[in-house]
Amino acid sequence: MTMTTGLTAAIIPARGGSKQVPRKNLQRVGGVPLVERAIRAAAASPGIDLVVVSTDDAEIAAVSADAGARVIRRPAEISGDTASSESAILHALDELRADGLECDVVAFLQATSPFIDVESLAAAVADVRSDRADSVFSAYETYGFLWRRGDEGGAIALNHDAARRPRRQDREPHHLETGAFYVFRADGFRESRHRFFGRTRIAEVPEWTAIEIDDEQQLRMARALAAVHESLGPIPVRAIVTDFDGVHTDDTAIIDADGGERVRVSREDGMGVALLRRAGVPMLILSTEVNAVVRARAEKLRVPVLHGIDDKESALRTWAQENAIPLTDIAYLGNDVNDLAAMRIVGWPVAVANAHPLVLEEARVVLSRRGGNGAVRELIERVLAS
Repeated sequence: MTMTTGLTAAIIPARGGSKQVPRKNLQRVGGVPLVERAIRAAAASPGIDLVVVSTDDAEIAAVSADAGARVIRRPAEISGDTASSESAILHALDELRADGLECDVVAFLQATSPFIDVESLAAAVADVRSDRADSVFSAYETYGFLWRRGDEGGAIALNHDAARRPRRQDREPHHLETGAFYVFRADGFRESRHRFFGRTRIAEVPEWTAIEIDDEQQLRMARALAAVHESLGPIPVRAIVTDFDGVHTDDTAIIDADGGERVRVSREDGMGVALLRRAGVPMLILSTEVNAVVRARAEKLRVPVLHGIDDKESALRTWAQENAIPLTDIAYLGNDVNDLAAMRIVGWPVAVANAHPLVLEEARVVLSRRGGNGAVRELIERVLAS
């Protein structure tokens, strides 16, 4: 067997079990599973030759493979709650070696850190590959005053003199480890069986990226951060699917004495749909409601509509298959909880600005406009910009 040497491998341990957040590594932040976010960060980092996910879970393995990672199935004896990440990395290195792949440098990424800074990761890889360091870890600069509790409940200052409160510019900063990534020489890691050894350096990352998900509250915070930091820019998809009520309308209705229903729509949404149609980008309206107003609006827009649909996920899967469009290349625009199942299967789940909180959490993009007030136009312009 021919051995390929000198590789830099990103290794992402991702167990299926988690007590605080069930199926944590598959939870979505910004519409993307955590394990896939780590894979994308590694793949985008210059200097990394191979992205590997070590897992004991079939679903994580499938998501990882679809995202372009090499999957190594982790044995049960190193997959429990007490198993260390080091054991998973050593096992992965051995499996790669058995397949003829010898790694000189390892980038250990944690999927529970959803905002891995690619630029800092690349710099850390360069530091180790060029022999400027043996191990490098991500951290952010802090001027925080640290304390610990004493034996009798009193407070003891750790990194400062409590009797002297200097100005920020007069203080020495410290760096807090984020847990997002560690880069080290493979031979030194095999010898020490630890991520810190030899000449250790800090890779400084932006403080906002430092969140690590260990509980549901941190997951909600990460989703909110993703909506702020990742909701701008073009949306590169091949098709748009939207809900109707609360997306094309402002989610209100006027009922006349005979029970007839009138809704308010946006003319600029209509112009946006016309532009999308001219560009040849397919669009579908998918609605739970069985209402003549839905079909009338769809006919006015010259857009196909499926209404009276209780199972939006199945209907969306069927439409995508019939039109030969991968789900990853579809943007789904929703506003309420009946859109969640459909949003979870597409590459670009999008929410209107006034969507239900659960929809906002699932969205990869949160638009600046509300339903019925140009949200559809905003999405279309960002798709056409791509």
